[in-house]
Amino acid sequence: MGTAGRFSAGTARLLCATALICLCAHGIGPASSASAQEIGDLADDIPEDARLLLEADTLVYDRDNDTISAVGGVRIDYGGTRLVAEKVVYDRRTGRLVAMGNVEIIDRQGTRITARKIDVTDDFRDGFVNALQVETIDETYFGAESAEREDGTLTTFNNGVYTACKPCEDNPDKPPIWRIKARKIIWNGEEKTIQFQNASFELFGLPIAALPYFKIPDHTVKRKTGFLIPSARYSRETGFGITTPFYIALAPTYDLTLRPTWLSRQGFLGEVEWRQQFDNGYYNLKIAGINQQQPGAFTGQPVDMAQTNRGMIGTTGHFKINPRWAFGWNILAQSDKNFSRTYEIEGFEDYVHRSEIYLTGLNDRNYFDLRFMRFQVQESALDTAPGVAPASVHNKQPWVLPSLDYQKTVDEPVGGGQLSFAVNSRTIVRETDHFTSLAGTSPLRGQGGTNSRVTAETEWKKTYVTSAGLVVTPSVHLRADGIHNDPDAASIGKIGTLAPALGTTTNIRSSYFRGMPTAGLEVRYPILFAKDSGSSLVVEPIAQLFVRPDEPQAGSLGIPNEDAQSFVFDAATLFERDKYSGYDRIEGGTRANLGVRFSASYANGWSSHSLVGQSYHLAGTNSFATPDVVHAGASSGLETSTSDFVAMAGLASPDGFTASVSGRFDERNFTMRRAEVKTAYVTTPLTVTGRYTFIQAQPLYGFPADRQEVEASTTIRFADNWRAFGSGAYDIQSDKLVSGTLGLGYDDECFSYSLFMKETRSVLNTQPVERSIGFNVKLRTLGEFGSDTGEFAEQ
Repeated sequence: MGTAGRFSAGTARLLCATALICLCAHGIGPASSASAQEIGDLADDIPEDARLLLEADTLVYDRDNDTISAVGGVRIDYGGTRLVAEKVVYDRRTGRLVAMGNVEIIDRQGTRITARKIDVTDDFRDGFVNALQVETIDETYFGAESAEREDGTLTTFNNGVYTACKPCEDNPDKPPIWRIKARKIIWNGEEKTIQFQNASFELFGLPIAALPYFKIPDHTVKRKTGFLIPSARYSRETGFGITTPFYIALAPTYDLTLRPTWLSRQGFLGEVEWRQQFDNGYYNLKIAGINQQQPGAFTGQPVDMAQTNRGMIGTTGHFKINPRWAFGWNILAQSDKNFSRTYEIEGFEDYVHRSEIYLTGLNDRNYFDLRFMRFQVQESALDTAPGVAPASVHNKQPWVLPSLDYQKTVDEPVGGGQLSFAVNSRTIVRETDHFTSLAGTSPLRGQGGTNSRVTAETEWKKTYVTSAGLVVTPSVHLRADGIHNDPDAASIGKIGTLAPALGTTTNIRSSYFRGMPTAGLEVRYPILFAKDSGSSLVVEPIAQLFVRPDEPQAGSLGIPNEDAQSFVFDAATLFERDKYSGYDRIEGGTRANLGVRFSASYANGWSSHSLVGQSYHLAGTNSFATPDVVHAGASSGLETSTSDFVAMAGLASPDGFTASVSGRFDERNFTMRRAEVKTAYVTTPLTVTGRYTFIQAQPLYGFPADRQEVEASTTIRFADNWRAFGSGAYDIQSDKLVSGTLGLGYDDECFSYSLFMKETRSVLNTQPVERSIGFNVKLRTLGEFGSDTGEFAEQ
């Protein structure tokens, strides 16, 4: 029979067994997302007006033994928690409640508990559970032969098992990918910790590691003081290393992490990191240092060899002032320019690190960015000529104090068209010049001293569509530059040596003004060809004309070129108004750009696109044929009145195949100047990508020979979760494999593993061959560990 309604205080204790089991589930899963509960909190979990529903085949009141029993298909629902069992007995004299026979409980958060028998006191301070299994809402799993609860806060699981891997549906008895077995698993609800005693770690059912004791925070604790998973590293110069991080949870909003590392060749490396979180942002501070025991181990690395006491201090931060404005920083200061990269200080190990302080704003069609920057190249080469003492080394990398970008597009039409404004400025300070010695005329990559530029520009454009389908877009663009230049004496001398070789004059002044008005017209005529089968083709001839005066100060070496040193003329830049890559040069003279674009889609799901075109210098001085201190425009394909041809084409299939080819070809004999071929095939079991690149010799840029390289990478997935991967780069000119990587990995919902090997060679044979090996293991809910790349070199 079934019974529903409100129970007396004694009978209502039947339902409270569900709360105990919920407590057990909360106590044993370090990754469970449910909230922790103390005994006194239980009443708050159940609404005061909650009604209890009891369903059973038979409800028996035994007055002689003073027990209440629900027998056969028992189901109790109360306050969002459900208990199912074959029999539930409450002994009113002893205050014990027993649920037995295929007991299953699902709490309000979705945690599922199963057991053969549950025996608890009615105040929930003590209890005993047989054959317990727990599945938490975040899919972590526990099992135990029995469980005991003492003093209301301490739960002990005997012969327990923990894993975050789902059981196999076809074979539930099959061991999971990984699991931890322990003689005892003890959850302390007061300390919020989980202890594992006499534990062993199993992988694919095989024991691979044993620990007599370890402790982790339970799932209710996001941050707790203790040791983190260690990591290993190896390099030829530093030797073997072991890092054992120690985390200190000082407060909910800030913490401290210590990362001591012992290196077999170089000694003790210490790292300390402070982190703090605020409502509107965060910041961190990192300090690291070492007293190198064997500086001579860094053979062929002058910066690393010259140092004994080395260290760094770095900080990053980001804060939102409001939904539109934010400011932040990323700053690195170190004893020498290569410390953080040599010792792989996380967050500061990039080859080029940009220290900066910034303020940004973004609102609708307005953008603002203000940055103070310093570029730090972390390399082992000294910034000086051989034989000069390290004390006299000067930094060739610039300070940018500051850089400003502002862009605004007016929301409402002006004269029926779109009006936009932009401002760019920068001030560069460099301690000494960056002069590259090449055959012929050598470029001055960076001028020593100080130089500043402020650029303001505005553009108006409007698009008309005629009744015949012709799309016409006239535009007007105005630009003005103010430049201040104060080069050092060494840079003035090197500019003087460049001028005769380039056939121009130095014309070095302290200030310059440049203005550039441009009138533009673009005409497009898209033509659609469609078939009943569903295929279509769009052919779109495009013509552009930009009329403007010559570039001011063209041919003068007095204006430094910092941000427009190189660019690529190809199909992607054919229709740019100004094809220079930055603001320090301005394209001048009248120019026309002509091309035809094709776009097609086919009934079988394939699609294609292509473009071919050419640019023509019609009047005035060709800026790309005018030299500057870095030879910008040389061998670009635009230095002649009729440019090289540029073209590109691409294909895409519905099954994951894509391919594209682009190139630049001589305007007279179609000799290939530059080419790139890319292809990819992406499916569930297989991913393949490839690229071929050809660049004709550019002696003035420092490349006296042609460059050709092939790159490829692939990933093959097999046996459900396994994958093999590899990549390589082959230099055709030197007939050498520049780099290659091979690896094997496994990934599923609870476990990831990868092992890789890598080899790197110098194209010019100036460095030894480097071979490296690394691995990484990730266990869901427990953490990630592995080795840093280990390097092995041979001459």
